[in-house]
Amino acid sequence: MQSPVKIWRNQKNIANLVGKTGKILSWTIVRVPPGDFTDQAPYPVVLVELESGKRVTCQLVDYEESNLAFGQSVVTIIRRVTHPDSDGVIPYGIKAKPLV
Repeated sequence: MQSPVKIWRNQKNIANLVGKTGKILSWTIVRVPPGDFTDQAPYPVVLVELESGKRVTCQLVDYEESNLAFGQSVVTIIRRVTHPDSDGVIPYGIKAKPLV
């Protein structure tokens, strides 16, 4: 679990990625996830090339199986990454959502 300080420091990076569009370059399905993500499995992780040329790896959400395709257009959004820690801090991060 990330500390609240690390989450706070990372918010500028997250803010710079929100609402960016791009295309899926590659993807995989995570079936055996790390401990904090067991309630989300199986889930797709995608490599996205944004229109700016920057590449990001993130979870794909709100998708149908047909959206798991090379070249699928996506937009980056903010979503909860894992459950709140013992201090009640909710970690948010970048995820991708298909554009249909």
